[in-house]
Amino acid sequence: MPIRMNLPDTFAARLAAADRPLIGMWACSGSPVMAEIVAGSGVDWVLIDGEHSPNGLESILAQLYAVSAYPVAPVVRVPIGDTVIIKQVLDLGAQNLLVPMVDSADQAAELVRAIRYPAEGVRGVGASLARSSRWNRVPAYLRDASATISLTVQVESAAAVAAVDDIVAVDGVDAIFVGPADLAASMGRLGEPSHPEVVEAVLASLRAARRAGKPAGVNAFVPEEAERYLEAGAAFVAVGADVSIVARASEALADRFSGRSAGETGSAGSAADGAPRASY
Repeated sequence: MPIRMNLPDTFAARLAAADRPLIGMWACSGSPVMAEIVAGSGVDWVLIDGEHSPNGLESILAQLYAVSAYPVAPVVRVPIGDTVIIKQVLDLGAQNLLVPMVDSADQAAELVRAIRYPAEGVRGVGASLARSSRWNRVPAYLRDASATISLTVQVESAAAVAAVDDIVAVDGVDAIFVGPADLAASMGRLGEPSHPEVVEAVLASLRAARRAGKPAGVNAFVPEEAERYLEAGAAFVAVGADVSIVARASEALADRFSGRSAGETGSAGSAADGAPRASY
């Protein structure tokens, strides 16, 4: 007899059950070893990035396997809100999707349709071939699939902030995640995610989510900024990335033992200049 399986709780369910904000880190290296190291660090969720990182379907699958032994929620960011890509990532067994650059309620509603089977949506039906249903070992997967998936959309443009009340009101959008770097760029503040105008736009998005009764998260790699957004009511915050941590730690070792960091050879934004690492 085959084993009958239950799937882990979704990120949305974990947020609803949490009595504190959930802290996460990015896995951007494309390495399942690095993803496993992050998953075992004590964070609550791990963001496997398919937008700005060297990740395809095979490496995302390998990282889902690697983190599955740990009590973290793996969240997969797709490169774009494309129906075919979403179908493929869901079939890998990703239960928690993060979709970048969502600027309107209409766009958010189309993403909800992408994660649901007909008649509510347009997701292609291939569960018997896919890890999502554990190859038909999850009872009634087709009927209950929507309950096994959470959708978080990124608010990271001035247009998205202007439409944030409508975006969070979309049925099927479980949470929003604010990206200050792209938001700053869209506001004419490229490279200034800590600018007061950008910070206020982030806070306005958090307030909109709170009015709608939905959780909101923020990317905040500078500890003081993470604390600011946590105090403002962020339900989840990403506080670092594997590649950034390795970059900064390796520079610190080079500075300590050789007196020469990568920054001294001309690379931009070195640790030697004393500036905080705020690029996110």
